[in-house]
Amino acid sequence: MTSQRRGMTTPNKIALGFLLLSVFALVGFVVVNNQNNATEQESLATTSQVIRENSHRIPSTGDEKAVLVEFLDFECESCAAAYPLVEDLREEYSDELTFVSRYFPLPGHPNSMTAAIAVEAAAQQGDFEAMYQRMFETQEQWSHSDESQADTFRGYAEELGLDMEAYDRAVEDPATEQRVMLDKNDGTGLGVSGTPTFFLDGQQIQPTTEEEFRQLIEDAIDQ
Repeated sequence: MTSQRRGMTTPNKIALGFLLLSVFALVGFVVVNNQNNATEQESLATTSQVIRENSHRIPSTGDEKAVLVEFLDFECESCAAAYPLVEDLREEYSDELTFVSRYFPLPGHPNSMTAAIAVEAAAQQGDFEAMYQRMFETQEQWSHSDESQADTFRGYAEELGLDMEAYDRAVEDPATEQRVMLDKNDGTGLGVSGTPTFFLDGQQIQPTTEEEFRQLIEDAIDQ
């Protein structure tokens, strides 16, 4: 092993383990109302991929030994609950595990698509990670509002120092939403029905505790 693995020792992180348990086992996944017919579903299933060449990989260094993919919704409370642990895992296994984030905006969240488009617009300027983090760190301030939060997200882009003309063009460009929908369609074809959903080395995992989540990662790295 090239990295020193550390456990979560503070009370907040210990509590987070129990929170993750509720995320996976008690809260459950939000069901997506699928309007596609059976033929369309079969087509999606045969063409969908867990990871693509243009998927957003959060940078890592060292010897990559496993890949963890998360299908997420920036307005999803369960994703926000899992976010601190995911950040800890990123730091802990940065030399051995690549993290991939994929969009899966849910129809019950009024600004989830708007948020994903904003993050993708930032990604086009090389700031996916910073905007991704900003969305989860501020989720309670903007989520579950029937009013568009596009101006709020534009403010985040300004704070990050993005080229605002380029950002605005990206937000308005239909290709940006199409990029988000590429992830969403892949997830649907793979059987994703809610968020967060994780795939480890191409296989969907459903850990019920933080300990089980870590063990699955350890096993994948050690293979």
